[in-house]
Amino acid sequence: MLKVLVASSKGGAGKTTIATNLAAYYAVDGKNTVLVDADRQGSSQRWAEKRARMPNAVLGLSGLRRDWMRHVPDDAERIVIDSAAGIRSGEVGEFLDTVDAVIVPILPSAIDLEAAEPFLADLADLPRIKRGKVPVALVANRLKPWTNASQQAVDTIKRFPFPIVAELRDTQGYVLASELGRSIFDYNSELVRSHQDDWAKLIRWLRKLA
Repeated sequence: MLKVLVASSKGGAGKTTIATNLAAYYAVDGKNTVLVDADRQGSSQRWAEKRARMPNAVLGLSGLRRDWMRHVPDDAERIVIDSAAGIRSGEVGEFLDTVDAVIVPILPSAIDLEAAEPFLADLADLPRIKRGKVPVALVANRLKPWTNASQQAVDTIKRFPFPIVAELRDTQGYVLASELGRSIFDYNSELVRSHQDDWAKLIRWLRKLA
């Protein structure tokens, strides 16, 4: 059972978008998938409820209680955890005995980059991460690759203490799909497939941990 925590120290970085689309990828791939919503806004759990009648449903669970693992079905193969908004490094540490990997989305703005730097430095000092027990990967999110700002942001992120495993381009497709309880992995148009390709490196990185 692979367990992945999606966490960000700053709200609005696309944490829930990453968590829901990753959960949908696994469900579409035929894995019994659980999406744990540890954010009081409950966006991930509402998304899972919208998806409940689809063939590739994802089981949504509240992660606000410490005993949420007791509610995970025995046949679960993948667990994706959408952390609380604005989580601190110490709170991430509380998950590290449970999860196999941490994914941190980062937006390409000066404010987001400045907020990410001390958070990532603190993560790097957490004992289980420092000893290599729990790997951490970064996702550069909502990029406009044709702009200098996004290109410079990616260069900055590459200097952070963890690897970039995905560079996701900005598209309204994520928003439109989310409103329906869907993801970009539920569609097969040529345009959507190009955005699915943005996830390939992240999926390969996670596959090595499974």
